[in-house]
Amino acid sequence: MDRWVGKVAIVTGASGGIGAATAKALALHGVKVVGLARRVDKLKEQQAEIGKDKFYVVQCDVRKEQDIVKAFQWAEKEVGGVDILINNAGVAEGKPIIDAESAEEYHKIVDTNLIAPAICAREVTKSIQKRNASGHIININSIAGLYGESLHIPFGMYGPSKYGLRALGTELRHEIILRKLKIKITNISPGAVLTDMIKKLIQLPDSEDTSILKDKDIANAVIYALGTPSTVEIPEITMVPHNAVIGVPQGVTEVLKAKMQ
Repeated sequence: MDRWVGKVAIVTGASGGIGAATAKALALHGVKVVGLARRVDKLKEQQAEIGKDKFYVVQCDVRKEQDIVKAFQWAEKEVGGVDILINNAGVAEGKPIIDAESAEEYHKIVDTNLIAPAICAREVTKSIQKRNASGHIININSIAGLYGESLHIPFGMYGPSKYGLRALGTELRHEIILRKLKIKITNISPGAVLTDMIKKLIQLPDSEDTSILKDKDIANAVIYALGTPSTVEIPEITMVPHNAVIGVPQGVTEVLKAKMQ
């Protein structure tokens, strides 16, 4: 991680969960973090904990292209450009595809989980290319976008959007190789993670329960991928709790199936 000291990372969805944990981990390793989210109050709480000289607050709705572009322009002006992109912002709603009342319900998920990461990847690539620098794009995905056939749980448009995110990483790698750019792409696909969304879904308390991943586990995977030598690229990291079959606790499975019926 030494080569990233003093460099700049943008983390989307940095106001909580995996995004917040990743921002803290990056800052601990000397990376300047620009945190993007809609909830400025939550971002400011992160800034107070991490430090104003280590964590920068930028309000951004990733469903709005102009917000993303402005965020990267701010980073260019204030901290000299972006070297690392953590595409973390995501949304999951369990409503069945066949029950949607309008296409807007599809757009909400696909725009957040797939289109926004593509726009962010475009902008960070511009920044890196402009400075002839090295960079790394990390997409926080899900096993729902990797082994959906094995889960036997309907996720609505969430699964399709996450399959698309993995394909986005593959396409970006092809384009980067063609342009001979010094940018790595990593797709991280965890099983269920103990975030606020999961806690509310199945009323899980904060605990050391080992049947579900923690946000810090994903943050550690981000640091691992970034810490590889310049000659090594890890395209895919799949994460499940030790001894888990598919990475989704039984309680989550039962609740999701019940909600879909």
